[in-house]
Amino acid sequence: MTCTLAPEITGWFDARGWSIHPHQRAMLDRAGTACQLLIAPTGGGKTMAGFLPTLAELADGRHSGLHTLYISPLKALAADIKRNLTGPITEMGLPIRVEDRTGDTSAHAKRRQRADPPHILLTTPESLALLVSYEDAPRIFAGLQRVIVDEIHALAESKRGDQLMLALSRLSTLAPGLRRVGLSATVEDPPAIARILARHPDPCEILLADPGPDPDIAMLHTEAPPPWAGGGGKYAIPAVLDEIRKHRTTLIFHNTRAQAELFFHNLWLANDEQLPIGIHHGALAREQRERVEQAMVEGRLRAIVCTGSLDLGIDWGDVDLVIQIGAPKNVKRLVQRIGRANHRYNAPSKALIVPANRFEVIECTAALDAVRAHTLDGDIAHDGPLDVLCQHILIRASAGPFHADDLFAEIRSAGAYATLPREMFDRCLDFAATGGYALRAYDQWQRLVQRPDGQWQLRDPRRAARIRMNIGTIVDADKMQVRYQKRRGGAPLGEVEEYFASMLRKGDTFLIGGQIVRYEGLREMVVEVSRTTTQKPKIATFMGTKFATSTQLSDRILAMFRAGDWPDLPAHTRDWLHLQRKLSRLPERDRLLIESFPHDGREHVVAYGFAGRNAQQTLGLLITKRMEDMGLNPMGFVATDYATLIWGLDPLEDPAPLFSRHNLVETMEAWLADNAVMKRTFKASALIAGLIERNQPGAARKTGRQATFSTDILFDTLRKYDPDHLMLAITRTEAMRGLVDFGRIEDMLARIDDRIDHMRLARVSPLAAPLFLEPGRVPIAGAADQRLLEQEAARLMATAGLVEISA
Repeated sequence: MTCTLAPEITGWFDARGWSIHPHQRAMLDRAGTACQLLIAPTGGGKTMAGFLPTLAELADGRHSGLHTLYISPLKALAADIKRNLTGPITEMGLPIRVEDRTGDTSAHAKRRQRADPPHILLTTPESLALLVSYEDAPRIFAGLQRVIVDEIHALAESKRGDQLMLALSRLSTLAPGLRRVGLSATVEDPPAIARILARHPDPCEILLADPGPDPDIAMLHTEAPPPWAGGGGKYAIPAVLDEIRKHRTTLIFHNTRAQAELFFHNLWLANDEQLPIGIHHGALAREQRERVEQAMVEGRLRAIVCTGSLDLGIDWGDVDLVIQIGAPKNVKRLVQRIGRANHRYNAPSKALIVPANRFEVIECTAALDAVRAHTLDGDIAHDGPLDVLCQHILIRASAGPFHADDLFAEIRSAGAYATLPREMFDRCLDFAATGGYALRAYDQWQRLVQRPDGQWQLRDPRRAARIRMNIGTIVDADKMQVRYQKRRGGAPLGEVEEYFASMLRKGDTFLIGGQIVRYEGLREMVVEVSRTTTQKPKIATFMGTKFATSTQLSDRILAMFRAGDWPDLPAHTRDWLHLQRKLSRLPERDRLLIESFPHDGREHVVAYGFAGRNAQQTLGLLITKRMEDMGLNPMGFVATDYATLIWGLDPLEDPAPLFSRHNLVETMEAWLADNAVMKRTFKASALIAGLIERNQPGAARKTGRQATFSTDILFDTLRKYDPDHLMLAITRTEAMRGLVDFGRIEDMLARIDDRIDHMRLARVSPLAAPLFLEPGRVPIAGAADQRLLEQEAARLMATAGLVEISA
């Protein structure tokens, strides 16, 4: 099936002197293909390529109801696509209705969309899951022809993607012949993404567009060298301001919200020219985000300090420079962010990267090399998570009765669940119906019943409303709204973590939305604040996601260490590595470097595992436990992406027993049996699977403490009375690949294969010295503490022989 463009569409292109790109033409020629994955460069018109067949099919005005469903990872991206699509459709004079449906859409609009769906509906995975939960879903989706999944790489590695593919399996039943289209600019393994997108076992055609010119990307030159530790990038602010002055609009990306807030604050203090600069991240109030977005579109801002909230394909005004503060930790993320600059076809993106500390100079160099070599990273292969499956079963029951055999077949058509055993599906169905063996006596978990005809249905139809109120797979740190006091208008500012709010006392100050505010009190679970003129705020601690350096990036760093010299590195970092090689040795990919040395009356051990922050943290927990068992009296540890530093009373003579796979696995099992990580993971999975409901009709949302109290009691009860309960099995699986990341440790152990290099040194090594500054970066409260930290840094560097290269 080939689509022919109507004269109104071709005329619109001709009037602007534009021609259809080859990959856009290819999508039209293959419009009838059941599944397509288009990989095209950022700014290459891939979204238009996805929609052109839809416009062609709807141009005659004969289709009634929903024709195309567009799925975006971000609400803001759906709104942006609506703006960019509605304009051309209006100018072409096409009889096509386009609407978006996200968490920001009014209840009235949502009811109207169900009764009278638009031709094109732009939505998110969560809103789609909600739509398929309604009894009238068969009517809503009866005429659906196409589904477009934009930025599919951003969904493929997450539970949101798993939930989306389960929803698509349902849509394929409701709308036989449904065609699927995936769009992305950054895919390392196209066949793997294609397998996820396709209805299993159907094939998916992959279309690769011309990648366009390579980006213009380099490390930002600064007068001052990066600090030895830390992650704020404050030292680079003068150079960043220089770049802002040279460009029309600059996006300044950070990896965490707290770092973005702090950098914006320091940037604003140094902004003597009062250049218009904004801040944008997901914890800010929607009103504030929309003001910044509108100012960007209108070209009224010279720079925007931001996080992942602006990562994806949103076309925000005339951005001509991207600056990444801190190592990106992931090459794919860096490429995605680079693409925000010069968002036009065959126009090279321009970007600068700013290492936040000395080791990140090496990591940023490795990331730049990977970008230039067109080597991405990411591992999307995984089995479908069972907590998401349990939620999907409840969603399906909310839409009406079903046969278990039919639902099982439907679920197995979703790529990640293609090998799901029937026995595991039945366990999930039993959990959804009764809560499992230990909980089946409690009425609140009696949710499904089997009818005489064999179909399953909700025990009480009113339960559907509660299920819908708890749909979703994003389990953030518990948040509390921040507003100005009522007497100041009560304007919303955003959100902070519940834990952070609990630590505030009246008069405390903190940063949010680039403003310093004073805490006045708590009213009805809202943090009330007032304006203040103080210049020394506390920092709002947004938990967010602390990215771990990817395996591929870690391997590139270790490959760099094999070189005899590093002429492309700045002199201060190059000399640092040479000194490390002279006084100890550099880590290698297939060997584990262990250093031990005395310092300040304590014994220290450093393990350079390069396994990522979460895995190195877990390694510290396991190794200190092993050291206790061996009588080595460890006192504490700190972990980074590349190493774990442990301090204690006794010297380490032989590290081999500590790092034996058998011993680590044994220690891991004992540690997991009674650990806060398990309870934290259980809480997240229990909320997703529907064991705990945060929201109930007519009741206030449960606070984080209430939810934690409920899940802690359940966790302890199940461990005692039903240790084989499905939720405990889910929790262990999720912990091992999530917070614990034991898979990276196992990969490291397989890589080194008992090849351990133990260097017993007389003093701190050059590579280990920055690790001593990691613990001291968190509790900094004022100038005196900062000065003490700087003095300690100088002393440490002198001890490690780094005085001559510290400047």
